Amino acid sequence: MSRLIRALDFPGVTQPAPHYADAVVAGNLLFVSGLLPLDAAGRLVGGDDAGAQAAHILGILRHIVEASGSSLENVAKLTVFMTDLSQRAAVNAARIACFGAWRPASTLVQVSGLIAPGALLEIDAVAVVTEGKNVLF
Repeated sequence: MSRLIRALDFPGVTQPAPHYADAVVAGNLLFVSGLLPLDAAGRLVGGDDAGAQAAHILGILRHIVEASGSSLENVAKLTVFMTDLSQRAAVNAARIACFGAWRPASTLVQVSGLIAPGALLEIDAVAVVTEGKNVLF
């Protein structure tokens, strides 16, 4: 019997310290683990600018979704964890720049801190991988 769920890791994405994958494909759904504003070497990107951090994270999300055979238009759900909700407008501007007119379902949660020092937000996502276009199988 073949495995129905497949864990994925992507070159250029900071490898998680704990034991988890960058993303998991289950059926035609792509579950993307929480993404932080870190470059491939694990350094913080965007300083204290939540908009710049969000833009970087959404660029990583685009890379993962497209490498999985889908597109940002197929992102169904985002969860955004923020340490400072006063910077929400800057994050929303980055979302609009990334998704354009498409508005995925979303949840915003304020948290007291994140695992990466200086990170102001973390984003995870669920996307649909179009049947017959998944390049990973």
